[in-house]
Amino acid sequence: MLGNKKSLISVSGKTTLVSTDTVILGDIRFSGVLDIEGLVQGNIIAEPGKEALVRVVDKGRVEGEIRSPSVVINGSVQGNVYATKHLELAARARVEGNVFYVLVEMAAGAEVNGSLSHIADPDAARAAQGEPATPRAAAPAKLD
Repeated sequence: MLGNKKSLISVSGKTTLVSTDTVILGDIRFSGVLDIEGLVQGNIIAEPGKEALVRVVDKGRVEGEIRSPSVVINGSVQGNVYATKHLELAARARVEGNVFYVLVEMAAGAEVNGSLSHIADPDAARAAQGEPATPRAAAPAKLD
């Protein structure tokens, strides 16, 4: 997406499209890929523990919160954005709200009217969204 290259974010699963001239009133819960070309007036929430990507394209608009592991924005979002893996803000991205991210790419021209906050502990962020934490090796047992 940035610098006219294809996005490096890939997610397996089905794609759901909110096409141009479509208005969704209410929250969307999904897994896989969700492409927004129209207007969503409600929150967009990825199913916990599943791969998910939200793409808000050039003319797409979201009036609500976005919570997904991966998010690509090149349209307009009025609400907070939570990306627990990867966030791309392309040149035409306009966000009116706070942005919480683990990894962010931001192109020249993108706007965030709110705060940008790095999520220091992605596992805690995933747990807050209901996703399982990344497995860690168990500490060696202490023998007395």
